[in-house]
Amino acid sequence: MTTSIAAGSGNLHFRATIYRGQACKQASWVSGIAFQRCIQKDLSCCDILYNFLGQFGVSKFLQIQGCHFSQSPIYENWKTLRTVTASCLRDGSTKYFDFAIIGSGVAGLRYALEVAKHGSVAVITKAEPHESNTNYAQGGVSAVLCPLDSVENHMRDTIVAGAYLCDEETVRVVCTEGPDRIRELIAMGASFDHGEDGNLHLAREGGHSHHRIVHAADMTGREIERALLEAVVNDPNIFMFEHHFAIDLLTSQDGSDTVCHGVDTLNTETQEVVRFISKVTLLASGGAGHIYPTTTNPPVATGDGIAMAHRAQAVISNMEFVQFHPTALADEGLPIRPTKARENAFLITEAVRGDGGILYNLDMERFMPLYDERAELAPRDVVARSIDDQLKKRNEKYVLLDISHKPRERILSHFPNIAAECLQYGLDITHQPIPVVPAAHYMCGGVRAGLEGETNVQGLYVAGEVACTGLHGANRLASNSLLEALVFARRAVLPSIDHKNSSFLDLSASNWWARPVVPMSLGSSAMQKILRRTREMRKELQSIMWDYVGIVRSTTRLKTAEHRIGELEATWEEYLFQQGWEPTMVGLEACEMRNLFCCAKLVVSSALARHESRGLHYTIDFPHLEESKRLPTVIFPCSPVNSTWSSRLLHKPHLC
Repeated sequence: MTTSIAAGSGNLHFRATIYRGQACKQASWVSGIAFQRCIQKDLSCCDILYNFLGQFGVSKFLQIQGCHFSQSPIYENWKTLRTVTASCLRDGSTKYFDFAIIGSGVAGLRYALEVAKHGSVAVITKAEPHESNTNYAQGGVSAVLCPLDSVENHMRDTIVAGAYLCDEETVRVVCTEGPDRIRELIAMGASFDHGEDGNLHLAREGGHSHHRIVHAADMTGREIERALLEAVVNDPNIFMFEHHFAIDLLTSQDGSDTVCHGVDTLNTETQEVVRFISKVTLLASGGAGHIYPTTTNPPVATGDGIAMAHRAQAVISNMEFVQFHPTALADEGLPIRPTKARENAFLITEAVRGDGGILYNLDMERFMPLYDERAELAPRDVVARSIDDQLKKRNEKYVLLDISHKPRERILSHFPNIAAECLQYGLDITHQPIPVVPAAHYMCGGVRAGLEGETNVQGLYVAGEVACTGLHGANRLASNSLLEALVFARRAVLPSIDHKNSSFLDLSASNWWARPVVPMSLGSSAMQKILRRTREMRKELQSIMWDYVGIVRSTTRLKTAEHRIGELEATWEEYLFQQGWEPTMVGLEACEMRNLFCCAKLVVSSALARHESRGLHYTIDFPHLEESKRLPTVIFPCSPVNSTWSSRLLHKPHLC
């Protein structure tokens, strides 16, 4: 792994050459001939229907087959069928699609709805379709929708919050195109809050100079996810694969170019390895919050997309910039403590401070004006460091966020979800302050992307938190994440269609790579030992990251983390292999663990490379901004020599 501060302008943009399959000129896309192949198997019309819903959708299939069906329970529920049978192969272990999308958050679903107009689409999701960071996004989406606001204002706020590391062209594109993306959501049925004047109610959050946050109470992400999922369900070209964990991207080497041909997945319900061969792959798999012990991210956010892309030779950028949300609910401060630990911290949205919430220490002393003239409306990195400083100076576990001075009706209408959650534990936020503590929240770095979501791996596009587009710089401005996902999901569509139309794959493509193996042969005793040790190691890795790679860092602590993570990973891998595990074996928790190790190392490596304090990366050894360092951190593809299990593909790339 080679880490460096990029030379030159620091511009993130580059354009990947479209792969035109020169080495496979005789190949043709499976959807063009799969029908004849299955006819040769002498299947009945209904057998073909079961096998081809995933290839064509019902209407396209009926058009090709010339069949006529009456409305029957099977026909009415065909959407359910197509979530599990999407290939003409009888064993279902390989599935062919024009577009494969990894992730079912706002980026993946918005992209799916557009590319579905041009081909078959597989949406591969690790858990339930709604289980994504999008669903947990409370605050809203920022966009210039008020006459008193402007694109220039939004750009300035974004760049200031990003500590001037943002790519200006990316910022302009996102701030300019954002309003149209919001209008599209509304046209699709997303319902946002309106004011008494009938116009959209625009909130304000930390770092914003104007009211520009479109929201649905404090459940905006959930409402957007609902609207998008509803549209996806009604689209006959989109096929949802639930509980399919993405293992590794399938790549080939065409000279010096790396080309992506799809992804291997593990069906975690059937324990079957399922291979997706696709002309275009979109990574929209979210972030890596669970490299830390306390995170607002759902359990699925284990850095799978970033780690997979890194192993597949994609360039990674700006991983040192981990955003800690200043205000996650501190369970220790609740009148009634939760009976069991949460899988992810409950977020107290930025909008509470934007709506007038005030931060106090446990002596009810307001402290934010001591740190920044913007007080509670300072950007997240400033507020998180300020809270961290208070906690360390006072040796306390949490601070208090008070909104109770606002009218009760206003609090309950703006923050019904937060009010209900707190009330479960004996806390009435209309009368009492909320105990809060910082928690890992968002990765500003990720897979390096150009203005159309393209990566240096041909056929691989990225959107959402997994991507590093240059928008966020060193610190994401509040409510810019959903906006970025919407804009780049749309911008990746046209190049994806062009790539799809110019790509060819041989029918034997599925045999180019050895398949991962489910470790059934190890026996239950060995597997229980592996699972138990893996869970212990996961907690230890998270503890190292929080203690040494947290909100405030130092070179000594980062080097300690680097050493300890390396030792921990080696110990874990040695234990696995002692139990009979082999490098080609896959299991959900083991593969998540290798991804967590990979992402943790990327964060530490990037943090060590930046010799200044900028945005979310604050180090006591280099406490000041350095203009000469105002460049992105870049991690180039890793060498397979002496690499660990977490940093290499389970199979060798195919050579064209």
